[in-house]
Amino acid sequence: MGLNFPIYLDHHATTPTDPRVLDAMRPYFTERFGNAASASHVFGWRAEAAVEQARERLAAAIGAHEPREIVFTSGTTESDNLALKGVARAYRTRRDHLITVATEHSAVLESCGALEREGFRVTVLPVGRSGLVDPDDVRRAIGDRTLLVSVMAANSEIGVLQPLAAIGGICRERDVLFHTDAAQAVGKVPVDVEASGVDLLSMCAHKLYGPPGVGALYIRRRRPRIRLEPLFHGGGHEWGHRSGTLPLALIVGFAEAVDLCLHDLEAEAARLRALRDELWTRLQAGLDDLRLNGDPEQRLPGNLNVAFPGAEADAVIASLRDVALSSGSACSSARPEPSHVLRAIGLSEALARASLRFGLGRGNTREEIEWVADQVIAQVREQREKRAGGRPGGGRRRSDG
Repeated sequence: MGLNFPIYLDHHATTPTDPRVLDAMRPYFTERFGNAASASHVFGWRAEAAVEQARERLAAAIGAHEPREIVFTSGTTESDNLALKGVARAYRTRRDHLITVATEHSAVLESCGALEREGFRVTVLPVGRSGLVDPDDVRRAIGDRTLLVSVMAANSEIGVLQPLAAIGGICRERDVLFHTDAAQAVGKVPVDVEASGVDLLSMCAHKLYGPPGVGALYIRRRRPRIRLEPLFHGGGHEWGHRSGTLPLALIVGFAEAVDLCLHDLEAEAARLRALRDELWTRLQAGLDDLRLNGDPEQRLPGNLNVAFPGAEADAVIASLRDVALSSGSACSSARPEPSHVLRAIGLSEALARASLRFGLGRGNTREEIEWVADQVIAQVREQREKRAGGRPGGGRRRSDG
């Protein structure tokens, strides 16, 4: 298939909108436009019908009981904020304790920090070197005043898949609500809110080849029915959960993107897994002293996060102008401090700064992977030799993390 530059390997940050999604959206910007809240004419009726059809498709994609459990938002960050702050404030007179994990997205961790400043108590659980949280740690952290547990389904940096079903079962036993940020999971691995015991789930379109600017929050309506205090007021849209005119075309594109991902989910997962394993094999063959960050098995098919001791990840990225890579999570890559996720799994500051995230996705080819592997190997060797004073093979040292 050849090489097409630049090569995009940052699919955890965002994904290109699939042309088929764009085709589905295009009419809703022009001849099929309308406000779904306009109940007095055909433009509003058609818009409402399109929104409800999209809601049905998204509900089916995650195993929700009914379409009304899907509430549209601007993206996962808003969904996370609405889930945590909305639930905490709605139940504050009954319970005031939340539990989350050290490797969560900043939208969850900073929401918890904001709630702490309002008087709530938050427990942040550690993870092991694999990046996985121990369900027994969740069980031990739950107390009589615990309201909510929030655990990310798939980590945006190291790609690990958390044991949602085990955690969900514990939450059900203890009558505690369970939220998951599933932005990186939906459309890439099977997601079922019933099977995993999830009560609230955050997701978005731009991580799965849909348009940016639209997301959703699943809110369970039965056994139990979840109450939320809204973040926005004015209009009472989405059954009072989220006021604001719905972005019709984006919602249509969101549903189309999810359907396309689910249609090819198994085949695409197998293809990406093979490419990822080829990349890892080539890196190991060309370089000594590498560290795979995150569990080798319980991870997203298209994720590879590797520490290259003796190298600076940002320098490697700067030298590869034809490749899009990340040295940390997409939302924190502009910050100078090392990744909180990599530090949480035990990496030193030096190893965290030496780590690269490869995010493979739709459209990546074997030829691209082979070329990128060769370029990364060459750049890491060059950096190691410079650090070792120019001696050939310099920088080949062991690191315990």
